Amino acid sequence: MELEAILERVMTVRRDVMEAETERVDKDCVWPSESLRALQRAGLGGLVVDRAHGGLDGGLYTMTRVCEALGETCASTALCFGMHAVASAVIAAKATAAQKSRYLEPIAAGEHLTTLALSEPGSGVHFYFPQTELRKADDGGFVVHGAKSFVTNGGHADSYVVSTAALDENAAPDQFSCLMVEKDAPGLRLGPAWAGVGMRGNASRSIELNQVHVPKSALLGDEGDQMWYVFHVVGPYFLMAMAGSYLGIATAALREAITHLSSRTYAHNATSPARSPVVQHRVGCLYAEIERTRRLAYHAAQAGDAGSPDSLPAIFAAKAEVADCAVHLANESMTLLGGIGYRQGGRPERLLRDARAAHVMAPTTDLLRLWTGRVLLRQPLLGD
Repeated sequence: MELEAILERVMTVRRDVMEAETERVDKDCVWPSESLRALQRAGLGGLVVDRAHGGLDGGLYTMTRVCEALGETCASTALCFGMHAVASAVIAAKATAAQKSRYLEPIAAGEHLTTLALSEPGSGVHFYFPQTELRKADDGGFVVHGAKSFVTNGGHADSYVVSTAALDENAAPDQFSCLMVEKDAPGLRLGPAWAGVGMRGNASRSIELNQVHVPKSALLGDEGDQMWYVFHVVGPYFLMAMAGSYLGIATAALREAITHLSSRTYAHNATSPARSPVVQHRVGCLYAEIERTRRLAYHAAQAGDAGSPDSLPAIFAAKAEVADCAVHLANESMTLLGGIGYRQGGRPERLLRDARAAHVMAPTTDLLRLWTGRVLLRQPLLGD
C-alpha cells in the first residue's frame, strides 16, 4: 500500500475516533482503547510487518509519518501505537516460522497488540544492560525472573518483548537475550496504573516476572545477540517512532498559536496580533525550526530504510533535535497564546506536558547527543 493511502486511513481514524477520545484520555489518564482498536480495524496494526504475512511492509519513514500524524491529535495514542510497531519490527527481524504464525500474522490482522518491556528499575537510561534473570527450564524452555518498568501498553498488550541477561553468567554485559512473554503467562504481574505529568494515556506500568516459564520457541533470534537488535532494530524504530510522535506535538502547538493569533481581534483598536511585526517574526522562526527538524527526521528515516552507513548518527541526532523542537514549540506557542493558552486543562497545557516527556524517555537527549559524537569520532558507542 502506498504511503498516501496509509496516511488517508490514519486521517480517517483521527477524524472519526481520536478527536473525540483524546481529551478524555488525558483528563482521566486512560489508555486510548477506541483509537488503537480503530487503527487495528483500519488495517494498520501490521504497519511494519511484511506483505507475505498480511502486513503493509512499512519501514522507518512510513512509521515516522504515521506517528507524526497521530501525535498531532493525541500523543498518547501515537506513543502506544509506536511501541506496538517497534515491538512488531523486533519480532519480525529474525522471526521463526512459528513466531510468524503466532505473532506476525495476528498482528497484521489487527488481532494482536504487542509492546516492548526493556527498561528496568535499576538500569535507568541504560535499558541495554538488563538484569532480569534467564535460566534454562527442565523441559528445554526458559524461566524468566525480574522486573520491568515503564512498559507502554502495560496491561493491554497481548504480548511483551522482554529483555533478559545472558544465560551464561560469565558472558559480556552486551550479550543479552529477548523473549516473547504473553499477557496471561503465570507469574506475570502488573504494577500500579500510570499517572504521569504528560503522555497520560500510555499505560506505562511496571511488570513483575516471577519465575515466568516460556517455551524455547519464545526466544527471539539467538541467545545473547540482542545488542544487534538494539542498534539495528530497537534503536532505529523506537527513535523514529518517538521522533514522529513529537513532531506531531510540535506541529499541533504551532497550529494552535497560528489559529488563535489569526482569529483574535483587540477590542480597543480592532486590530489583530497577527499584524504585529514581532509576532510575525516569532512565528516565522518557529516555522523554520519545525521544518528543518522535520526534514532531518525524514532524512534519517529514509537513510535507515536505505541501509545507509550514515543512518545511525542521523537517527540519533533526529530524535534529539525533535525533542528540543517539541518542547520549544509547545512552550513558545503557550507564550504567544498569552493568558488564554496558560489556562489549566486546555490543549496548550496538554501539548507542553506531553512534549516534556521527549527529554525524559530513554535514551535521553543527552545520551543521544553523546552517541552521535561517538559514532562520528569512531569511538566505542557504549564506552565510559
